[in-house]
Amino acid sequence: MNTNVEKNWFARNWKWAAPTGCLLMVLLVGAFIGTIFFFVFSMMKSNDAYQHSLEVARHNPEVVAALGQPIEDGWFVSGNFEENGPSGVANFSIPLKGPKGGATVYVEAHKNAGQWNYNTLVVELDANHQRIELQP
Repeated sequence: MNTNVEKNWFARNWKWAAPTGCLLMVLLVGAFIGTIFFFVFSMMKSNDAYQHSLEVARHNPEVVAALGQPIEDGWFVSGNFEENGPSGVANFSIPLKGPKGGATVYVEAHKNAGQWNYNTLVVELDANHQRIELQP
């Protein structure tokens, strides 16, 4: 009887193959979740109400004086957008950061006949919670 049976590949290499396989699965799941977040935030940032609100904040003299230039938007936009052709509702906040500090833009808007109308468009500074109205 021959007891020198050759082991298969996994039996010889299980000590490094099993942890590597588990790590690979964790990395793949993480990459999948990261990709979903990237596309969701990219879609939110491409919305017309988002773009308009960000530009109004970046060009407001009080906001520029408080945050400095350049003013950059953060990644984690919170809120919701519902758009159906010429109508829609948007309620969201945009984190801002500049050389002098940070702030948040709060937006509530309704889209009627293809036009966004802003009920709330305000910047709140992180340092002292001062609010700057962005609407006339």
